[in-house]
Amino acid sequence: MRKVIVIGCPGAGKSTFARRLRDQTGLPLYHLDMLWHRPDRTTVSREEFDMQLERLLKQNCWILDGNYQRTLEKRLLVCDTVFLLDLPLEVCLSSAKKRIGQAREDLPWVEQEFDPEFRQWIIEFPQNNLPQIYSLLEQYQNGKEIVIFRSRNEAGRYLDAIR
Repeated sequence: MRKVIVIGCPGAGKSTFARRLRDQTGLPLYHLDMLWHRPDRTTVSREEFDMQLERLLKQNCWILDGNYQRTLEKRLLVCDTVFLLDLPLEVCLSSAKKRIGQAREDLPWVEQEFDPEFRQWIIEFPQNNLPQIYSLLEQYQNGKEIVIFRSRNEAGRYLDAIR
């Protein structure tokens, strides 16, 4: 496990899992939201994001936390391990709502409200994003460890087992 991607619905616990994995493995962790978002809530250009991502992908080891489906195939080509957190929608919605007002290392600002557009994106994630994710995982499964968690308990047991 040298090049790891952590993907799943917002609110599934990707960043928490990625931080715990970093703490246990010593691999450097990069949150894709921190590459894309600026502290003033604007975003960098696609070109700038892609250049930063390319630099990271060339490094010897990393954990990349985040979906960014537009670049998922590029990351799947070079990673050796994939963790997909495919948790129930209710868990994702509840978790995303609970983190409002909390400072996080994976986002350059503190969310002050549960943005309705973001909430809707979470609701649509199982239909709009998961089928493509599973298709890409099937396409790029050779030579990779792919671990799918359906609950936080499963993810926690995995992390406990690799200590």
